[in-house]
Amino acid sequence: MARGPDGQGGGAGFSLADQLFNADSLRDLAQDYAALPGFDADRFHREAVGGLDGRGLLERLDWIATCVERQLPASFPAMAEALEAALPPPLDPALTDDDFGRFIHAVPGILAVRHGLEDCHDRALDLIYEATKRFSMEFYIRPFINRWPDATLARLDRWAGDENYHVRRLVSEGTRPRLPWAANITLDPAVPLRFLDRLHADPTRYVTRSVANHMNDLSKVMPDRVVMRLRDWQSQGRQDAREMDWITRHALRTAVKRGEGPALELLGYRPGHVRARIDGLADRLRIGDTLEFDVVLEADEALPVLVDYRLRFNRPKGTAEKVYKLKTAKVTPGKPLRLSKRHALKGNATTYTLHPGPHGITVQVNGQDVAEAAFELTA
Repeated sequence: MARGPDGQGGGAGFSLADQLFNADSLRDLAQDYAALPGFDADRFHREAVGGLDGRGLLERLDWIATCVERQLPASFPAMAEALEAALPPPLDPALTDDDFGRFIHAVPGILAVRHGLEDCHDRALDLIYEATKRFSMEFYIRPFINRWPDATLARLDRWAGDENYHVRRLVSEGTRPRLPWAANITLDPAVPLRFLDRLHADPTRYVTRSVANHMNDLSKVMPDRVVMRLRDWQSQGRQDAREMDWITRHALRTAVKRGEGPALELLGYRPGHVRARIDGLADRLRIGDTLEFDVVLEADEALPVLVDYRLRFNRPKGTAEKVYKLKTAKVTPGKPLRLSKRHALKGNATTYTLHPGPHGITVQVNGQDVAEAAFELTA
């Protein structure tokens, strides 16, 4: 389910902000801070819960941080010491994936940026280092990269070898050029490659997924360099072969959708002569119907194939296309390969709106367009 920083999901009435920040979750946070001398947990809870309505997810985080801040020392070094003292136990270091932490523990990162960025950046980075073991500080390291690039990159160099995998992941995730929801960074996107050269061999999927997502971001601005780097990592043999294959496929997923030859060849999908046709497609469909069609592939040589299809949508101001996965398979001479697909044409999709008019399908095999067909969509 796609969700934006306002905390609203695709389901009617669902609010991620309400799920993450409510009286119960803030009571847990209040208990963390109750360990601090003089901290009035009941007062914090009343103030924080009372200000949630009307605020989105990120706004609620800022508000909660403000409510905590009101009862902390004004001096940032003392504030940082109090924040560290109130941290919950670190996330389980024995796990290797899917342990992001709880959003309520983002408060130290917010206050590190708010009060430590300008005059106490070294102390603020110390705080971020401890806090990311409880909740990812990927959003909050980025202002330090922009404001103090040399000092922050030196920290990240050390953190890339840290024993805690949450710290190592922060090095990759925090420097992603297109991190969802996060502020932009002004860093040359090629600079973090030195971190990824180390982290691609990490033993935890939580870290290697971040590396693959980072490389996917980079593929949009330096596709050739990404392919070269992935090929180099494969040749080094520092990562388990199956994990390296997973990293490569995940890192090149957008390049594959764009049909980029070097990326497809690295994945083993070389260009070849494939004959294709689209069968069974209705000439006219209504919004809400299910689009059904078969793709039939033939080739004169055995050929691994990665088959995608692009839907061409009618729009009030022109057309738009979206790529969808169909199948990875192998075409054998003399044996046509038939692939069937059903695609719901939802009238209430959260990511796009369907409009009546001419639509089309293009089948893409190993990055090459091999067949197309058209249909009319009506209301």
